[in-house]
Amino acid sequence: MKRIMKFAGLLAAGLMLGQGPVVAETGITGFHDSTSGTYMDYMKTVYARAGKPELLQLPLTAFDKEYDLVGLAAESWSQSEDGLTWTINLRNNLTWSDGHPLTSEDYLFSLQRAATSGYDFAWYWDFAGGIKNWKPVTEGSADVAELGLGAPDEHTLTVTTETAKPYLPSVISLWYPVPKHIWDEHGDDYAANVDTLVSSGAFKLDSWEKSTNKMVFSKRADYAGPWPAQIDKVTIDPSVGAPEVGFPAYLAGDTDLTNLNAGQIPFAEAKFKEQLRTNAIFAVSYFSFDLEAEPFNNIDVRKALWYAVDREEMTSTVLKNLAIPAKSLLAPGFPGYNEGLTQYATFDPEKAREHLAKAGYPNGEGFPKVEVWYRKQGGYNGAITAPMLQYLQAEYKEHLGIEMDIKVMSIQEWMDALLNKKNSLFLSPYEFDYLDPSNFYGIFYNGGRHSHHLASYDELVAQADSNPNWETRLELYEKAEMELINNVSIIPLMHPITTSLIKNEVKGEGTSPNKLGFSPLDARITYFYTHVTK
Repeated sequence: MKRIMKFAGLLAAGLMLGQGPVVAETGITGFHDSTSGTYMDYMKTVYARAGKPELLQLPLTAFDKEYDLVGLAAESWSQSEDGLTWTINLRNNLTWSDGHPLTSEDYLFSLQRAATSGYDFAWYWDFAGGIKNWKPVTEGSADVAELGLGAPDEHTLTVTTETAKPYLPSVISLWYPVPKHIWDEHGDDYAANVDTLVSSGAFKLDSWEKSTNKMVFSKRADYAGPWPAQIDKVTIDPSVGAPEVGFPAYLAGDTDLTNLNAGQIPFAEAKFKEQLRTNAIFAVSYFSFDLEAEPFNNIDVRKALWYAVDREEMTSTVLKNLAIPAKSLLAPGFPGYNEGLTQYATFDPEKAREHLAKAGYPNGEGFPKVEVWYRKQGGYNGAITAPMLQYLQAEYKEHLGIEMDIKVMSIQEWMDALLNKKNSLFLSPYEFDYLDPSNFYGIFYNGGRHSHHLASYDELVAQADSNPNWETRLELYEKAEMELINNVSIIPLMHPITTSLIKNEVKGEGTSPNKLGFSPLDARITYFYTHVTK
């Protein structure tokens, strides 16, 4: 009773002094993959970006935890009758964190700069966006003014595409603004310093430890757009990204969420069942080749590798609770997933050896030693990649008699090597960017990110992308994937699933499962961190 009276007296004294009751600041600590990077600007670099600029900047659209598309900076959009021009209307009450209005010029400038500055994600706006004249502008043969982009007024954007893109509103979920008024003064370096990194989203950047890439964000009190922040502070620490570090940090109370590796899951199931969350990631990891380089320019070599993969054993042993077999490009549940295409991904070591002998390497004799390159990552890939490659390394040795070395590198080095064909064999992960089959089929369209050129495939994907009829599109995509399968352009290996822990103290819609029973958590980063409380 004395304690209660004492507290009441202090509270009353505070109110009398006009200070009001003290409200505790709320915060959450999470993780990310990037331990390096100079620029915190998604429109400057995706693969070498520092931290999570997605927490700072406001995309035109975004997906919520149900994977429904929501307009953020965009209030509405419409398509012309010929299907080639989209008009996007921005909300009129949006500002940067320095008070400057957020306008269509900031979005227009971000893509114009991307098209003319060697942007490492430029291929996305070619295959997915299909923006008119994007390729000639990025290659330097056309002026940036010829891009199919416009800003007729400060609240309107127009996008003209080479062919009809019925799914463009999903594509622009990765279109973030660049503060032109700040860039005009500081150039790209605006995104390398806390003092000049203004925000258009629900959070602003408070601190950035350059040596570790640890970042602290705080809620913007002046943010007037959709999905305002409900929590005061977000700390993102890459040092706890790997489950081997993240889980002990979680047990010590140093982080509020963590992914788990296969060895940690049984313990977590026994001790923290109510804190467990699972998510089916719409992603795929696959072997990709330089189809013009030996020995992978021989289709029988690629077929040998295809038939020597036992996906069921791999995902039930070394990847148990971490992945399911990838027998097609699309993951189960993703729009356009086709069960019929999975029948071709069979494990047949005898057939694998027949193809290898046909290629001139009976029992692996004379086969050159090859090296698969993969990128070092935290998160769910951190728990999956190494054991998967070690398993496949042993499988190829056992069933084919061939040696496959493994090389790990940073994301930046890996992407540079992939785009510039510095190696002939890669483990390539790809997580969806928007909910449409074109997202995955576009990876290999007209070069894509793999310099993959298969005329029959390109023709089918182009037809599917522009067709307004959903069922017709799916039929065309099925034929297109059969071209990939018959050519063994890639070898799908697995679709990741994640098992995570999140503290009971963290509440809100961002923490609860969706209608399918999955919890995307920070896989939908903009939604998650604006829909949690503590």
